[in-house]
Amino acid sequence: MKICCIGAGYVGGPTCAVMALKCPDSTVTIVDLNEARIAAWNSDELPIYEPGLYEVVEQVRGRNLFFSTNITKAITEADLIFISVNTPTKTFGVGKGRAADLKYVESAARSIGAAVKQGHKVIVEKSTVPVKAAESISKILKATSALNPSVSFQVLSNPEFLAEGTAIKDLLYPDRVLIGGEQSADGFAAIAKLSSLYESWVPGEKIITMNTWSSELSKLAANAFLAQRISSINAISAVCEETGANVEEVANAVGTDKRIGPYFLKASVGFGGSCFQKDVLNLVYLCECLNLPEVAQYWQQVVDLNEYQRKRFANRIVEALFNTVTNKKITILGFSFKKDTMDTRESSSIFIAKYLMEEGASLTIYDPKVPAKQMYSDLKHPAVCEDEEAVDRLLTISHDPYEATKNAHAIVVCTEWDEFKTYDYERIYKSMQKPAFLFDGRLLLDHSKLQRIGFQVQAVGKKLITLENGYH
Repeated sequence: MKICCIGAGYVGGPTCAVMALKCPDSTVTIVDLNEARIAAWNSDELPIYEPGLYEVVEQVRGRNLFFSTNITKAITEADLIFISVNTPTKTFGVGKGRAADLKYVESAARSIGAAVKQGHKVIVEKSTVPVKAAESISKILKATSALNPSVSFQVLSNPEFLAEGTAIKDLLYPDRVLIGGEQSADGFAAIAKLSSLYESWVPGEKIITMNTWSSELSKLAANAFLAQRISSINAISAVCEETGANVEEVANAVGTDKRIGPYFLKASVGFGGSCFQKDVLNLVYLCECLNLPEVAQYWQQVVDLNEYQRKRFANRIVEALFNTVTNKKITILGFSFKKDTMDTRESSSIFIAKYLMEEGASLTIYDPKVPAKQMYSDLKHPAVCEDEEAVDRLLTISHDPYEATKNAHAIVVCTEWDEFKTYDYERIYKSMQKPAFLFDGRLLLDHSKLQRIGFQVQAVGKKLITLENGYH
C-alpha cells in the first residue's frame, strides 16, 4: 500500500513514522509546502521533540518513510491520503476566537482534487476538525470527480488521540483507533482498507468503527472531557488554598472512586497545548450554531476557569511579593505547555509571563528544550503583547538554571520537567535575593524540604504554613 500524508507537523510526522515502522511493506511519504520543515525531517535535527521519535525515524527513513515537498507526485501515487494539516482557531470573521479555521484542510482537499486524474482514492481526515468537516471535503472532491468519471473518492474520519510527550507510546499502544465513514458499501470498503493498515499492530477489538459525524464529535468530546477534569480540580484548588485543605489529598480521595478514576486530577497553573482549548471552543461554537446556548455556556466555563486559574496564580505571586513586582527579577522554570515536548502552544507560561511583565517584572526564563527564538515569538505575538519593546526590555532567556535563578526574588515553576526536581536548591537559595520565594504551579517539588532550606513557598491548591508558625 502506498500512503501519503499531507502535513509534516506534530500529528503527521510521528503518526506516519510509526506507521512505516509497523507496516514495512507499505511506502509512506509525508509532504509539506514548508521546505525548511521537510529539510529538518531529513536531517539529524528533527523539527519537533518527542521521546523516542528520532529512534523510530532513524529506522525507517529512506527505507519506506520519505519526506518531500512534491505534493502532487505523492498524492497521485498514493492509495491512502491522510490530511494532517493545522486547524487553528479563527482570529477574524464569523466564529472568531472559537471556530476552527479550515483553510488548510480545504487547500489540501483542493490539492488532492487537482492532482488525481484517475482511480479511486481513500482520503483520511486526521486533523482535529469540527463535526461535518469530512462532508465539506467530500463536496470539494465530488465536484472534481463529477467532471472526471474515472476518479472517485471516499472520505474517512480517523482522529488522533496523542498526548505530547508520550505520542510514540500512544501510537504503538493506542487505547483505541476510531474510524468513521459513510454508511454505504463504498464507505464500508474504505473503512475496511484503513482498518487493515492498523491491524498490522493494533488488536482488532481496539479498532472502533462508526459513522463519520460520530467519529468527528468523539474527538472533540474526549478533549472537552479531559479539559473539564483539569478545570474541575483547579476550581477545587482555589477552595483548598482558602480553607487549608490539600488539593493533592482531595484529588487522591476523589480519584480512588472507581466511577471517577485518578487521571487528569493533577491541579496546576492551567492546561495548554494545541488541542484542549481549541477543541472546547470549537464545541462551544458548534453548540451555538445548533441553538444550544445552555450547552455552549457549560463548555465555555471550562475555558474561562482555565484563564481564571492562570490569573489567580499570577496575582498570588504579586501579592506575596509585597504587592509589587516592578523591576524585581522573577525566574520562570519551564516554557513548554508540558514536560517532554518543545510545544508552547497555549502554554500557561506564556500567560503567566504576560501578566508579570504587565506588572513591570524583569523575567528570566529557562526551559531545557524550547528555543529562545520561540519564546520571544510567543511573547511578542499580537494576541499576547501590545509593546514588543517592553518584551525586549524585560525578558532574558537563560540556558543555565543556576544562572537563571541567581539574584532572583522569586522562582515560578510553570512546567513539570523532571530535571527541576534534581536541582541543588540550597545552592539556588544562597544565590537569590531574600526573602527568597518559590511558587510551584505544578506541585512538582518537595515543599517541606524547600521551606527547611529557607524558601517562602506557595503552591497551587495548598495553604502552606511557614516554619515560624509551625509548618507541617
